[in-house]
Amino acid sequence: MAEFTHFNEEGRAKMVDVSAKPESVRTAIARSSIIVNKEIYEKINENKIKKGDVLAVAQVAGIMACKKTSEIIPMCHPLPLTGIDISFSWEKAGADEYILDISASVKTKGNTGVEMEALTAASVTALTVYDMCKAVDKGMVIGKTYLVEKTGGKNGDFNREQKLR
Repeated sequence: MAEFTHFNEEGRAKMVDVSAKPESVRTAIARSSIIVNKEIYEKINENKIKKGDVLAVAQVAGIMACKKTSEIIPMCHPLPLTGIDISFSWEKAGADEYILDISASVKTKGNTGVEMEALTAASVTALTVYDMCKAVDKGMVIGKTYLVEKTGGKNGDFNREQKLR
């Protein structure tokens, strides 16, 4: 069995030393979603949510969270992120339900990957949409949050072929 890398000689947690790993361009894309009712869908698109422009605020929250990932995930390294982008698209899910799909893309040039940063960005973006719209309806459902793809690093690339719900 491979040696555990996140434990020291005493069996306690440690942050892995990545200083010997080669620097390379690394990217990651993560997705999340939130299911909302027709009223919330319309209010978001007409910019009538009392807390403000939901997608603009959620996008900024996701970017901010991405930059803070190492502060909330204990074994994540602080990284010099070179790019963060969050995008949205809508799907009709039923007569009165809509799905807001969230995609978070992150890039760095470094010696460790940005998967956790992309996942954090997608998650916090969805949570922010919920927070901004909960006064209208608390029945929203945040969907699966998952890694879509990653590039760079010694383990190579990863690409999920199917969209999850």
